[in-house]
Amino acid sequence: MPSNSAFRTWNHGEYFISDDPARMDIAVVHGYLTRSYWAAGVPLEIVRRSIEHSLVFGLFHGETQVGFARLVTDRTTFAYLADVFVLEDHRGKGLSKWLMEVITGHPEVQGLRRWMLATRDAHGLYRQFGFTELPQPEVFMQRHHPDVYQQSVTEKKFQD
Repeated sequence: MPSNSAFRTWNHGEYFISDDPARMDIAVVHGYLTRSYWAAGVPLEIVRRSIEHSLVFGLFHGETQVGFARLVTDRTTFAYLADVFVLEDHRGKGLSKWLMEVITGHPEVQGLRRWMLATRDAHGLYRQFGFTELPQPEVFMQRHHPDVYQQSVTEKKFQD
């Protein structure tokens, strides 16, 4: 939960961004993420929990959610940017750039020591906001389980 209970809204023409988790359309977010290269097959409950435990940003056209991003952050020293998308029908309008402006300018994440993200194809967008390749990738380590969503589905089938 944000450190203050007032959620924010930013307006841009026919679009707005909200950081209120209650506004997020779980079906839209899950629908996109489950077919993404980074979260293919992610279970609905995992998406729901990830929204509950992150600083979220929903991009809306009217009352319809058309984009999303979330920060996994302590709001003090570190943030990991994840699950960023704008639905195909709304691309090419500068919305991803505006979404990044809102995220990086959010008052609860100013002064962080480190921001991180992973991307296959949006380096150009993120470079505009100060993201760079790791200068010493050898100092970073990870535990990565790329098939965890498929394993949990398989395990559930065997448990039933």
